[in-house]
Amino acid sequence: MAKKRNQQRSENKPKDDGALRLVDALGEDVLSKLKEAKQELSQAEAKEEEARKEQEIKDKKEREANKSFAELLDEYDGKTGKY
Repeated sequence: MAKKRNQQRSENKPKDDGALRLVDALGEDVLSKLKEAKQELSQAEAKEEEARKEQEIKDKKEREANKSFAELLDEYDGKTGKY
């Protein structure tokens, strides 16, 4: 069992035998451009999420304003049942 544990531990360790890492190979200018692109993408996603939420709120208000008398009466009946 001790051999299996040692093998598992040695497999989990990253091998650092002089191999280049991706960060080293890319260079600082490419790395900074990638980081900037990532930041822009996250900002764009945040804006899209905010726009989606605003649209949902707008749609909900519109549905409330366009309710029929029957729908309003159903809601009213449900609220007065406990009185």
